Amino acid sequence: MINAYTGTQIRAAEAGLLQGQDGASLMRRAAHGLAHHTMNLLRESFGGVYGARIAALIGSGNNGGDALFAMARLASRGVACTAVVMAPKVHVEGLAAFKRAGGKVVEAGREGAAGSRGRNRRWHRATEALNGADLVIDAVLGTGARGSVSMPTIPDDILVVACDLPSGVNADTGSAPDAVLQADLTVTFGAMKTGLTVGAGHLLSGRVEVVDIGLSPYLGEPDLFVMEDSDAHRLFPRPARSAQKYSRGVLGLVAGSDEYPGAAVLSATAAVNTGVGMLRTVTTETVRPLVSQAVPEAVAAHSVDPHVQAWAVGPGIGEDADQLAATRTAISSGLPCVVDASALAELSQGQGHSKLVLTPHAGELTELLQRAGMRLDREAVEKNPVRWARWAAVAYSSVVLLKGPATVCVAPDGPTIVSNNGGPELATAGSGDVLTGILGAMLAVDSQHGSSTRSRVELAATSAHVHAEAGRRIAVEGQPHAQALARSISRG
Repeated sequence: MINAYTGTQIRAAEAGLLQGQDGASLMRRAAHGLAHHTMNLLRESFGGVYGARIAALIGSGNNGGDALFAMARLASRGVACTAVVMAPKVHVEGLAAFKRAGGKVVEAGREGAAGSRGRNRRWHRATEALNGADLVIDAVLGTGARGSVSMPTIPDDILVVACDLPSGVNADTGSAPDAVLQADLTVTFGAMKTGLTVGAGHLLSGRVEVVDIGLSPYLGEPDLFVMEDSDAHRLFPRPARSAQKYSRGVLGLVAGSDEYPGAAVLSATAAVNTGVGMLRTVTTETVRPLVSQAVPEAVAAHSVDPHVQAWAVGPGIGEDADQLAATRTAISSGLPCVVDASALAELSQGQGHSKLVLTPHAGELTELLQRAGMRLDREAVEKNPVRWARWAAVAYSSVVLLKGPATVCVAPDGPTIVSNNGGPELATAGSGDVLTGILGAMLAVDSQHGSSTRSRVELAATSAHVHAEAGRRIAVEGQPHAQALARSISRG
């Protein structure tokens, strides 16, 4: 897994590293990494480096200095480089190195500054320089900055490389104002930042490359971990060679209602395709034959059967009284249990236990937190998803899987793991029902191996990762709907 740290942790580590040495060495390492990855992007996109045109938006801090030194390196490789200076003062040594390398400097003013034709003319020249570029480096605000900055408009066909992080993104939380430039590539220094893995920061950063500048001995414990494909493969629960259907894991599924019959079919299909040994389904008389037809290996249960190792409850149960009653019984059974959709409304603060895995989206998490006495809205959750997922985990004494473009998985006393490989193909009705089936099956299989809170967090993140991979697969095949998603789980 990739270790990720808050901007606050990164700045403290930089202070520790700087004791006994000057900051120039850190800047040289950062600049070298920025230049290297920028050249790689030029080669990928245009086949070479020589003759390319690059403009950089330069701010007043070390972030701007990193970019100026990197641009000096690029200029020495035959790149036409323009520094668009966005602040009254910039890094002196970096600017001198850039000029020595033959770089061009354009002073930018704030667009539309009242009574200042000169500033408007400078802004116009800056915009012209950007429009003529093949690639733009965003180096206005760094890790320690807060707030937004007025940015010129850049055409969509110009590549954008963010220096350390897109200007305006909060390195601690991932929140960002509206005017942040969307990066194709972010070259970040020292370590992965939390703000690049979640929230708006994840969506704005594009591909992220980490440049080692020697901070590792000073970083301490990570803020969170980012799951990779190899982690999902390693953690995916697999039965022993000697397994039979009962020892392989028996999952009870409470899903579906007359109003939402398809949810039970989707969850059941996903659970069986994930590899559970036996599936027992609790649903309505109307839905039962639909499940049997789609998933003939599922065993119909007319009540909450005690002979299961884990539960998954909530998909499509709506307001059905019998299904809600079955949900409450399953939640209180003390067994591992995925709690999704309408079942989340059955929880109250203090009712949860360590074997529950709650799977809300941002709106549902907001409701859970409001019921726990917290005053916040959905926007607050989306701006700082890690913080509020952690609050909910503590309030309900449960593992929380917060769904979104980056899936955040936390426990009251365990690690935080993020799976951020999901795409828009998962934004389809029924996708969450599929995820519930996947995770329920994983919990049932894992229960045979003496599961722990940590393992449930890891399985939650693994289920999200597998879910996203299946989504990418069906998108390539041109089948972006939940039925294809549920069926595709078993293919890899």
